[in-house]
Amino acid sequence: MSIQAPRILLSLGIALPLALSSVPSLAQTHDHGHAASAALTLDHGRKWDTDAPLRQAMGNLARAVNQNLPAAHAGTLTDAQYDALGAQANREFAYIVENCKLTPQADAVLHVILGDMVNGAEAIGGKQADQPRSGGVVRLAQALNRYGEYFNHPGWQDVQLPH
Repeated sequence: MSIQAPRILLSLGIALPLALSSVPSLAQTHDHGHAASAALTLDHGRKWDTDAPLRQAMGNLARAVNQNLPAAHAGTLTDAQYDALGAQANREFAYIVENCKLTPQADAVLHVILGDMVNGAEAIGGKQADQPRSGGVVRLAQALNRYGEYFNHPGWQDVQLPH
């Protein structure tokens, strides 16, 4: 069963107009106060604190992307593998939404990153006709690396992007 991340995010109050501007219906129907001013910022020069559920889901996503990115870059990732990666991303997003508890400020920063991740997962799932599925894997990898720049995740290692 594939969970549609954008629907979950909207229903649980996580839709971010700024980050999901390419999905106008989500952007126009939900704004819970801080979304319009959300930006990628540090916590007074420090990375934002994380909790165990966020670290678990992001770690799972990073491992999956690291495993699949070389084949996506080489053009050898199959449709079934793209589908599996997209489904895993959606499961991890749902887990974050259901279990992660951050301060409102950290949550606002996370929303920006999650918005990029959702867009990447949509491309991976073949739901963005203007972007190849492999481009979605790269976008998800870039968002994961951005997470590492802004969130304190002990032992975090960025996804190595092909040049």
